[in-house]
Amino acid sequence: MEKRRLGKEGPSVAALGYGAMGLEGFYGQSDEAQGVATIIEAMNLGMMIDTAGSYGKGHNEELVGKALAQNNDQGFIATKFGIVFDNEERSTNIKTRWGFPLTVSGRPDYVPRAIDASLRRLDVESIDLLYLHFPDSAVPIEDTVGAMAEAVSAGKVAHLGLSNVTAEQTRRAHCVHSIAAVQFEYSLWHREAEADLLPTLRELGISLTAWAPLGSGFLAGATNAPADGDMRQLNPRFFKENLAANRDRFAPLLNMAREIGATPAQLALSWLLHQGPEIIPLPGTRSVKHLHENAGAADIPLSEDMLAQIDRIAQPGTTAGVMPL
Repeated sequence: MEKRRLGKEGPSVAALGYGAMGLEGFYGQSDEAQGVATIIEAMNLGMMIDTAGSYGKGHNEELVGKALAQNNDQGFIATKFGIVFDNEERSTNIKTRWGFPLTVSGRPDYVPRAIDASLRRLDVESIDLLYLHFPDSAVPIEDTVGAMAEAVSAGKVAHLGLSNVTAEQTRRAHCVHSIAAVQFEYSLWHREAEADLLPTLRELGISLTAWAPLGSGFLAGATNAPADGDMRQLNPRFFKENLAANRDRFAPLLNMAREIGATPAQLALSWLLHQGPEIIPLPGTRSVKHLHENAGAADIPLSEDMLAQIDRIAQPGTTAGVMPL
């Protein structure tokens, strides 16, 4: 698969990464052995593995650690810290656009404890790419990144990233320590990054790793109402009226995929890859079959006419139910 560089001076990884969050049952039950096998296959394809200390309250990192051990430690691992579950930990409540709040901490004294916990769960000596999962509104981002930079100096982290931040926060953080990547929701049904964030990243030479590049499955064809226990029930874009509107608005993309002999997921991922070499989508899946299907998106060419047609269908602001931060 084509390689893309993380930031100006970071390592090269496959143009598509792998998001491991879905292995924690957020979108339905997941088999642990199958999950480990899928992670290993993603590693073998050269994909960056994306996890977080909050996914499954640490269980997801443990799964990645098992995959690393079985794959002779061959894999590029990115993880995130900052979402807090310990009521004794000083933290801040923040709002999200997904119908529920989060408790986060970016306090400098918390950062090394969170990193050490991730290192133990992953069973590694150093994390390849460490993100701040969400900025802490009670802590200057410079202070958080300063503590993260100390982990780089200590050899516990190789590269730094941010997640769910603004362009202005990114600039401030980048002045403290070089930022290799910013993770942000980016897909055909969530193009808000194009307004301010993506131009800033291009200016600074920072990669954008796109989470939910398939619209939490919607752009892969999962257009029915989520089942009980599926976290998408909390997402306003999947509410009954919004889901119906989105199904109608994005239906032409399904027809286009069929016309070019691609799956809907491949079309959506190929479109993202065509947005620039600094974009690295992070689709998730629970099966090796769908992993290879996603990887095939890197081989789907889209002409200028096709890209223009897709832009007309999925203009920014088209999706019903997108909530502001």
